[in-house]
Amino acid sequence: MSTSLPTTRIGELFARKKQEGRATFIAYLTAGDPVPDRTAELVLALERGGADLIELGVPFSDPIADGPVIQRASERALRAGMNLPRLLDTVREIRRSSQIPLLLFSYMNPLLRYGFDRLATDAREAGIDGVLLTDLSVEEAEAPVATLRAANLDTIFLAAPTSTDRRLDLVARYSSGFVYLVSRTGVTGEQAALAPGIGDLIARVRRHTTLPLALGFGISTADQVAALSTTCDGIIVGSALVKTIERHAADADLVERLEAFTSALTAPLRAPALAATGAPGTSSPAPAS
Repeated sequence: MSTSLPTTRIGELFARKKQEGRATFIAYLTAGDPVPDRTAELVLALERGGADLIELGVPFSDPIADGPVIQRASERALRAGMNLPRLLDTVREIRRSSQIPLLLFSYMNPLLRYGFDRLATDAREAGIDGVLLTDLSVEEAEAPVATLRAANLDTIFLAAPTSTDRRLDLVARYSSGFVYLVSRTGVTGEQAALAPGIGDLIARVRRHTTLPLALGFGISTADQVAALSTTCDGIIVGSALVKTIERHAADADLVERLEAFTSALTAPLRAPALAATGAPGTSSPAPAS
């Protein structure tokens, strides 16, 4: 069984939200989009809008799990000169104003190029709280996870509807902080309706871990956030936020627009806390296998 003690900012966040009877709102943006100098202020706008945790996407030229919106964001960020060292400098800038949990969301290539030992040291020093290893196979995760955990960085892995029980067991073993549930097969992107089978996926993963479960891929409206607020421990929104940045990148009020949109998305989570019997994460988990 995988467990997570609240010893990191991420663990403390989920423990606090569980006590409050509220789901955690996780916001994604591609670092460096539209330009590197704006990333810190956009993160702070997301926080003011009600985001509890920020995923900072490391721009990459071949983001195979991402749909067109985030692909274009990566292209813009790379053209503008964003890279991993500059992203870590941006994190240091954010930390001068905020202690919001920050998760590095990356494909393996940029991390391997930077060097895992160096990454663990530098990311922790800069103020990163965890790393989501998008395309690292859990069958090969032991050594990278050990390196990152030694620096007290949480490691987050993806669980999908197509994941076998064997793979879910490995995801649970190597994850800390939370498990990222992929709500549907395919790439990231806004969807008009939530995917069917979310309850089944949550139940399957819950048999392997007591970690918080956060659901992403396709969530883009306040109604969807409300519908999921008692279903899982965390709700992840990415493409809808990135599209807002894309649409208003040249506008003088980009920051204000992003904050307002985030505030609208998180409004259902600011409603009076649910009774304990209906609060996210409060039900007793099924026995781990």
